[in-house]
Amino acid sequence: MPSRIAVRSKLPKVGTTIFSVMSQLAAEAGAVNLGQGFPDFAVPEFLVDSVTLAMQEGRNQYAPMQGLPALREAIADKTAMSYGARPDPETEITVTSGASEAVFCAILSVIRAGDEVIVLDPCYDLYEPAIELAGGACVHVPLRALDFSIDWRRLGEAVTPRTRMIIVNSPHNPTGAVWSAADVAQLAALTRGTELLVLADEVYEHIVYDGRRHESVLRNAELAARSFVVSSFGKTYHCTGWRTGYCVAPARLTDELRKVHQYNTFGSFAPAQWAFTGMLRAHPEHHLGLSDFYQPKRDHFAARLARTRLTPLPVRGGYFQIVDYSAVSDLPDVDFARWLCIEHKVAAIPLSPFYGQAQEGQRLVRLCFAKHQETLDAGIARLERI
Repeated sequence: MPSRIAVRSKLPKVGTTIFSVMSQLAAEAGAVNLGQGFPDFAVPEFLVDSVTLAMQEGRNQYAPMQGLPALREAIADKTAMSYGARPDPETEITVTSGASEAVFCAILSVIRAGDEVIVLDPCYDLYEPAIELAGGACVHVPLRALDFSIDWRRLGEAVTPRTRMIIVNSPHNPTGAVWSAADVAQLAALTRGTELLVLADEVYEHIVYDGRRHESVLRNAELAARSFVVSSFGKTYHCTGWRTGYCVAPARLTDELRKVHQYNTFGSFAPAQWAFTGMLRAHPEHHLGLSDFYQPKRDHFAARLARTRLTPLPVRGGYFQIVDYSAVSDLPDVDFARWLCIEHKVAAIPLSPFYGQAQEGQRLVRLCFAKHQETLDAGIARLERI
């Protein structure tokens, strides 16, 4: 008999993510999956043709650790066009295996044992495990209820001499809230004269609505000098399974991030890097038109939801719709999401897993509208019967 070896988990509170749990339940129940945030429509044909051509031409071996030079040049030009400042493609841009890897590497590269990292709840569930693996402590500061704006007084009070980083996310997952220029200015003021670093998760940067513009921290030179800014090709080009993203950061931070990245994935999927290079050069209209592509889906989905017993909250960016289900049930959100999936065949994501401490009495779940109209209508038809 083999001996039993005791294993002390470094992440004792972590189980299977709520996204995997609900997607598996959706498959088992035959539910319309409006939970996990992935599009069910086609990748741009140019990208598919380009990645196929890259593979046929033999571009199948390791890409450079920091990313293809031509892709980093294209990213630098796109960043300059979008936010008015051009990062150095050689020393300030790193291509990663998805935005998640960029977030993970950024945290592990600068957070040490005893450091505190502030996150704004609800927040994406990757942040805290990465902080804990780095030996840091995650400090949860809740956003305001319902509109999910930042309580700047409360955030300021959470900063201590041990605070090393603040993680921000706009457009916000899971709520669809977006930052204003005033928010960016407030963050700059809060961090001014300190050693605080910022990790800005901006993967939905090109999906903002009603004429708003995305207020990237890269628009603010003071913040850009202390920030890791993370973007996602998967979110922008409907190809989340290609796992390609990038991080823009000043050279001193990029140096540290690359030390982790080179021993994590080293290089990201090479054929996709060639394809994205061509896409950025040949078809900039895609990311420039993404808000106009998604806004009709948002509007149609919210209008249909308003005729159900669920109450849709405002969505200013991203492709998630928060709904209040308090008129339907008093169940806690995880239980409600299971009931909705099993009994009414619609998968949603509960909000409590996005919090360090779930909000008492909150009755909210997240739906994804990055779907074909047929998928959305099929889900709505089931929700209308509740």
